[in-house]
Amino acid sequence: MSETFAISLNGTTDLPAGKIAAIVTSLEMLSAPPRRADPPGVEGFSLDEIGREDVQRYLAVYRLLGERWMWFSRLVKPVAELQAILADPLVEFFAVRFGGRDVGLLELDFRVEGEGELTFFGLDESVVGKGAGRWLMNRALERAWARPISRFWVHTCTLDHQGAVEFYQRSGFSAFRRGVEVVDDPRLGGAMPRSAVPHCPVIE
Repeated sequence: MSETFAISLNGTTDLPAGKIAAIVTSLEMLSAPPRRADPPGVEGFSLDEIGREDVQRYLAVYRLLGERWMWFSRLVKPVAELQAILADPLVEFFAVRFGGRDVGLLELDFRVEGEGELTFFGLDESVVGKGAGRWLMNRALERAWARPISRFWVHTCTLDHQGAVEFYQRSGFSAFRRGVEVVDDPRLGGAMPRSAVPHCPVIE
């Protein structure tokens, strides 16, 4: 199959079977925003640094969140490449703990000098609505701007939570780029179960 095809800029473009597509929005902030107070009732949440060699735990948290929102990039990456990322001291990754279990993931990437990327930010549905999102974003901003950076950025897509862009904007990010991402459906290759991401049905 060809790796390229034409996309209509004024209408619908049919994708080949086995492909998925999303509109990707990139957002950035160029200085630390005013600090927002943590919501009430979040005292039970904590960040727990995942061991750099604990790939199994990292992927378990990643799957917990990603099988709802089509997170697949880490699942299709060769294990050696993933291990190299997790071993890099310029990458930080934490499990969010609540009620004695892992319920979220925060990953920050500082491998580009002067920049920080909010690579992964997610919470299990069981804690959504408890103030955990604002609490976790406060931790992300604190850690990012404690570094010598002049830009902090993130990207999200239309397969993610429908409120993601608005949440990032409320947190101080501004949109600067939009793109179309087309990839092989990871459920067909076995990286994710076919039942994952029910709002994006499998077409083959």
